[in-house]
Amino acid sequence: MTEPAQTENAVVAFVKQRWLSILLVVLAVVFILQNRGETTIHVLWMTVNSPLWLFLALMFLAGIVAGAFYRRRKKR
Repeated sequence: MTEPAQTENAVVAFVKQRWLSILLVVLAVVFILQNRGETTIHVLWMTVNSPLWLFLALMFLAGIVAGAFYRRRKKR
């Protein structure tokens, strides 16, 4: 009798394909959590006081959105 072909677990396959992205997200989260102090950001004529983790998280999300737009445009 022959054994059925083993299918790879979906989670394992996902991690194998995206291990670098997962590592970068984990490093970004650790960096954000370690930088929680109050900071002042100057953008053009505006000055904003807020926790640094908030600015870092917003920049991280902006990078994700930019990457998604780039990838979507590249497919066309």
